[in-house]
Amino acid sequence: MSTTLIILIVVIALLVLWVISVQNSLVKNDEFCNNALKQINVQQISRYDALQALIKLTREYSSYEADTLQKIVEARKITSSPSPTAEQINENEKALQEIGAKLIAVAEAYPDLKASQNYQQTMKDIKDYEENVRLARMTYNDTVTRYNQQVRSFPVSIVAGILGFAKRDYLADDVSKKDYPTI
Repeated sequence: MSTTLIILIVVIALLVLWVISVQNSLVKNDEFCNNALKQINVQQISRYDALQALIKLTREYSSYEADTLQKIVEARKITSSPSPTAEQINENEKALQEIGAKLIAVAEAYPDLKASQNYQQTMKDIKDYEENVRLARMTYNDTVTRYNQQVRSFPVSIVAGILGFAKRDYLADDVSKKDYPTI
């Protein structure tokens, strides 16, 4: 066997090993992105459940407002897809903001409701879920940044393109969130 053939085989073997390594790294980072997105969805579902509990408390104070809120919540039922997309997560967030705003308006109209220990605890839980969602969104966007950098960097971008790994979308910044009342 000639030296040239041995060198060629070694170069091809190293190239194959490098491609396998890149593919494994891309899969790992893609799964980190999927996991981070699912974590947001889990937090949104928990917050949704807390909002449902608040509606139940509201019903004790005013059945009309509670029924209206229940209809709003059902109309905006959040997605609990096993593989949520960034778009679904953004839609869920928008729906939860609308529900939260309506609940605050009802609470303002019923001072006894606001004074209730159950109400105060549920509002604290919702606030905690809001913080968890915020942190999960930050984690997702950070994870997507690392993944997108890898997918777009040369020479990994060549392998990523061949293997079908594409740039992922970030979660949208919600400009209205800056004006959203604190729960």
